[in-house]
Amino acid sequence: MAGTRAAIRYAKAILDTAHDKGVSTEVNNDMLVIASTINGNAELSTFIANPTTRVEVKESALSEIFADVNPVSKSLLRLLLENKRFEILSDIATEYSKLFEEMNGVEVATVTTAVPLDDEMKAKVLSKILTFSNKKVNIENIVDPSIIGGFILRIGDQQYNASVANRLQVLKRELSN
Repeated sequence: MAGTRAAIRYAKAILDTAHDKGVSTEVNNDMLVIASTINGNAELSTFIANPTTRVEVKESALSEIFADVNPVSKSLLRLLLENKRFEILSDIATEYSKLFEEMNGVEVATVTTAVPLDDEMKAKVLSKILTFSNKKVNIENIVDPSIIGGFILRIGDQQYNASVANRLQVLKRELSN
């Protein structure tokens, strides 16, 4: 939990700096690349989290891996070097992207389905989203076969459960009464 709070604070600071310099979109692209690179590479993730590796070595390796990033993003690496906090870099990148989308009025809708979404289902989900939010929405699809069919839509703290598993559960409760 403390790592997450720290990641949020770092992300807010970097977002403020990037916004002031007018490069928040470029830095967001960097953060998306950083998060996907670290989360997609187990060796890199283990390397960053390893407490026995010196922070200077981590900073050198990360500076080479992310050599093409914006100077504001590079300043984050220097800041993490000073504070010896490289283990939360992925969390910072993820939080930055969330804050950036929030700042630009974009919400993320998590749609859980039994199978991957096709175009017809996306259209149905988008029409349901319009009843929840008037903001621009990005859809994140999670596949969970245990819901049997239908979908579960979550936007912020609101949830709409139209899954077959939920309907069966409701029916079970009604019949047991």
